[in-house]
Amino acid sequence: MKHILPFALLSAALAAGLAMPVRAAAVAPFDGATGWLNTRPFTDADLRGKVIVVNFWTYSCINSLRQVPYVRAWADKYKSQGLVVIGVHSPEFGFERDATNIQRAVKEYDVNYPVAIDSDHRVWDTFNNEYWPALYFIDAKGTVRHAEFGEGNYDKSELLIRQLLAEAGNKPMEGALVDPAGQGAEAPADTDDERSPETYTGYGRTEQFASAGGVVQDQMNAYSAPKALQLNHWALAGNWRMGREYATSGGAGSKIVYRFHARDLHLVLGPSVNGASVRFRVTIDGKAPGSAHGVDTDAQGSGTIDQPRMYQLIRQTLPITDHVFTIEFLDPGAQAYSFTFG
Repeated sequence: MKHILPFALLSAALAAGLAMPVRAAAVAPFDGATGWLNTRPFTDADLRGKVIVVNFWTYSCINSLRQVPYVRAWADKYKSQGLVVIGVHSPEFGFERDATNIQRAVKEYDVNYPVAIDSDHRVWDTFNNEYWPALYFIDAKGTVRHAEFGEGNYDKSELLIRQLLAEAGNKPMEGALVDPAGQGAEAPADTDDERSPETYTGYGRTEQFASAGGVVQDQMNAYSAPKALQLNHWALAGNWRMGREYATSGGAGSKIVYRFHARDLHLVLGPSVNGASVRFRVTIDGKAPGSAHGVDTDAQGSGTIDQPRMYQLIRQTLPITDHVFTIEFLDPGAQAYSFTFG
């Protein structure tokens, strides 16, 4: 969205009672939603005079998932003062357009506030949004007062919610701000040790690919991994078909190798056939992860792909150093989309 003020300028303007030089929006710019969860569709009349927080997210994005506990806590805490929180689920990958997948994720992550299903990105385009996650704060007059892109600044965001609710005639809220304890994928990142970037396995956006011969697009190919990888480089081994959005394993024993530096390693995975399952095994530096396993693996590194989503495969304890991660697929038909870290 255009014309976003730095938060310091926003706070000063609010304190001075000045009109904000940001665009006004229709109160309910959600006509492009293809469906709704946890509510009937909102109308302008439903939202007129309400303070609204709009949260753009997608369920396989680790950054979105780490923000969910705060959005959920705000929805619960300020509902009695008239705050309306709307999660707008705008997909990044094709499988995130499926309403059944979204519904399952909303339940799994306890997203109990209204969710607009934005599978065609029409709501996204209405806001001119470009980020996952993103928060838009709309006052009771229907004006977008601020936007926050990415994780963080939660205290400042909550103070703004309080300010907008007070402007709308509610009794000013005092006391402690929310401090949710995110668990599993929702736990805060270890930003001091997060030195590996999001990495896509489809050729449309991939970088630092190290298999000999490079990428062969849209056809099955036998890949090999180098004996050593530089930090944040990755490789395929075995038979793979690399498409624009994801890579598909062609047989048992196919592997992905990545040299990374982070506490957590996640990989967005899915089966190539709906309803199928694909077994896998992960190692760190050639050994079972033990206590460093993630929520979707055991100490031996074993796990199963049973639906398209983000899988947390590694969660280490301090100290964090460079490691070589390997995932071997014991069955054919795994689809790998992207690595993320935390």
